[in-house]
Amino acid sequence: MPTARTTHVDPEELHRNPAFTQGVIAPAARTLYVGGQLGTDSTGKLLDGIEAQTTQAMRNVLTVLAAAGTGPQHVVKLNIYLVDGVDAQVGYAASRSVWGDHRTAITVVSTAGHARPGALVEIDAVAIIPE
Repeated sequence: MPTARTTHVDPEELHRNPAFTQGVIAPAARTLYVGGQLGTDSTGKLLDGIEAQTTQAMRNVLTVLAAAGTGPQHVVKLNIYLVDGVDAQVGYAASRSVWGDHRTAITVVSTAGHARPGALVEIDAVAIIPE
């Protein structure tokens, strides 16, 4: 397995959270930018509800990571965009069930909507590709 590693930055002055880190130092490496993934299956069908969409969107992110030869342990930034009014805790639990315990820098944003009608969540990521 490749040896490139990220380093978490969790200053003592800030809250330590088991789900995310305050910052990530990425070593010099090739970088993958995962475009926004929706809760769509392989046919492009949008799944129903925030839980199903978030689970699928996270699976889609993992699929792109794997295709590029990397994985969640090498993600340096994850962005989750939820449509306003969606229960963020349900989305969080669904994403965590797929993502696991891989801590990274995360931003969660509430949006008015997404380009695709009916999409409740969109997830993108930045990862290093270990050599």
